[in-house]
Amino acid sequence: MHSFRSHGSCGCGCGRPGSHEYFRHHHHPHEEFAGGFGVRRPLRFLAWKLDLQESQITALASVLNELKTERAQAAVDDRRALATLADAVQGESFDRDKASEGAKLRSQSAERLQQKVVDSLARMHALLEPEQRERLAYLLRTGTLMM
Repeated sequence: MHSFRSHGSCGCGCGRPGSHEYFRHHHHPHEEFAGGFGVRRPLRFLAWKLDLQESQITALASVLNELKTERAQAAVDDRRALATLADAVQGESFDRDKASEGAKLRSQSAERLQQKVVDSLARMHALLEPEQRERLAYLLRTGTLMM
């Protein structure tokens, strides 16, 4: 496998999203990596910063997609928890059980999301070379990459 950086102007379809040249030529260095990210932009960012090979890009896309799904589920859970908390204060008397249910839902959702972050980092670690892991650690330490 070749790294996308090892290809010069090879005419391999630079304008085609997903191609190795697309990542190289269409990254904007000033783009920020948001904590609530989608898949394509962080994938492009990490492919560029970590100098990923095609096989690594494919594997990382799967990791990021699963993390994105878990973040979306956490957002749904948070809205449900807030609705439950609102129900607890709406009545004539405070419904402590309902409030506890909302708080518990919020806590469980946050715990699942944090576990998914740990699992995602473990999968990323397994697919990266030592030098790439060093760069990933630097991105995490500096806050450039938010997990």
